[in-house]
Amino acid sequence: MLKRFVAATTLCLIATSAVADDYLANMVKAIEPKTSQTAIVVSPLNLNDEGHVSSPAYRKDAQRLFVPASTMKLLTAVAATTALGKDFRFKTQIDSFVGIKNRRIEGDLFIRFDGDPTLTGRDLRQLFKQLKKHGLDHIDGNLYLIGDQQETLQAPGWVWDDLGICYAAPVSRYIVNQNCVKAKLSPTLADNQGKLTFSQFEPVSIASTAVFDKVGDTPFCELSLQRQANNEFILSGCHAGQKPLNLAIAISDPALYAQKTVANTLTSIGINIKGDVLLTSKRPANTILLAEHQSKPLSELTDIMLLKSDNLIADSLLKRLGQYIYGVPGTFINGSAAMKQILTEQGVDLSSANIVDGSGLSRYNLLSADQLIQVLLLLKQKEQLNFLIDQLPIAGKSGTLKYRNGYTASPLKGSVLAKTGSMMGVTNLAGFIKKDGQLSQAFVILENGHSPSVKKSELAPFNVLFLQSMVQRARP
Repeated sequence: MLKRFVAATTLCLIATSAVADDYLANMVKAIEPKTSQTAIVVSPLNLNDEGHVSSPAYRKDAQRLFVPASTMKLLTAVAATTALGKDFRFKTQIDSFVGIKNRRIEGDLFIRFDGDPTLTGRDLRQLFKQLKKHGLDHIDGNLYLIGDQQETLQAPGWVWDDLGICYAAPVSRYIVNQNCVKAKLSPTLADNQGKLTFSQFEPVSIASTAVFDKVGDTPFCELSLQRQANNEFILSGCHAGQKPLNLAIAISDPALYAQKTVANTLTSIGINIKGDVLLTSKRPANTILLAEHQSKPLSELTDIMLLKSDNLIADSLLKRLGQYIYGVPGTFINGSAAMKQILTEQGVDLSSANIVDGSGLSRYNLLSADQLIQVLLLLKQKEQLNFLIDQLPIAGKSGTLKYRNGYTASPLKGSVLAKTGSMMGVTNLAGFIKKDGQLSQAFVILENGHSPSVKKSELAPFNVLFLQSMVQRARP
């Protein structure tokens, strides 16, 4: 039934495009950017008394493929909820072949890292405190961190100069503190040399020769971060201004970071280990569960993912889909195939799409406006997906639309619920229009080739002008 609905709606849109709304068509001609490419689909959600669509649909280049950026997270949210269920949780477990006896483990201990994108150092500490509470003081063997040392940490098409920044943190079975280190670069009074500080408990090395340009007379002043082996970094270049700069640095070796974090945690809470803290991909059978940490349920993870556009959650879920569908360790490749399979079974035609990650960070992703509108219609029509609509950013009120230019005032404030998708040259939006407290229309607006210089000179973004026209036209 659902597949028929999506297919019928798509056919309706195609038919309606032949008699496309003159108002919107003329408006697009007037406001369409000259240097970028756009695609638009508008689908009404309400019916009139005769059972017909009460307001016309509009389509423009709806089958042309675009880089979707973070609108890809709509697909991830639907696929993960459909396959894993809204109550799914990541589970980080500690087990052994024997229980705690005489305040010790007589043998090896294992931590099963589960790729939990929200696992923190504090969570790991609480896990070991559970063991300490049950009397553990000594581990006679080794402590093995179970994960995958050979997995691909970034998807194809991720921009290389993003990789040192935390929104592109490595996606691994080993995740602690979002695989991200927070630091601060501060000016000094004596000279222009910057002072770099970060937590002494972070098992990383960050050297800095960076300086401050306090008077703004250095041409092409910019910072550069060199990523080296073993989570070592070198910060150089200059920063214009006199205020401290907060930095969020993505680690390069998540397994090593987890290994050192666990070793430091054992020392700090007073658990002695005779052997070593080691990495392994072997998963022992017939062990005894000693302690467990569970993430928040999927329904809360998708809330963070959609509202804050969290890339690590999105790609961790993508890898888990690959594991769930194919029964092997999750990867970007099998996760993308799994997501495509799940959504195809739900009636979304992805035959022309190219999907390589779940976050939308990859420049290799390609989706059409038609494909995104089909996903939005699933959110509205499938009851178990309805909650995802409430997790979308609301114009002028929440998430990535709270402070966005053009969305903080009437007529769009509070009337637009949508997932944003932005990167260099890409400005996308996919979501719903709310009228009189009810969802009235679904829409997708894709814009690729959006030059930064053009963006600076425009009076308002194209998607803002188009949506203002829609909302104002819908008002009595």
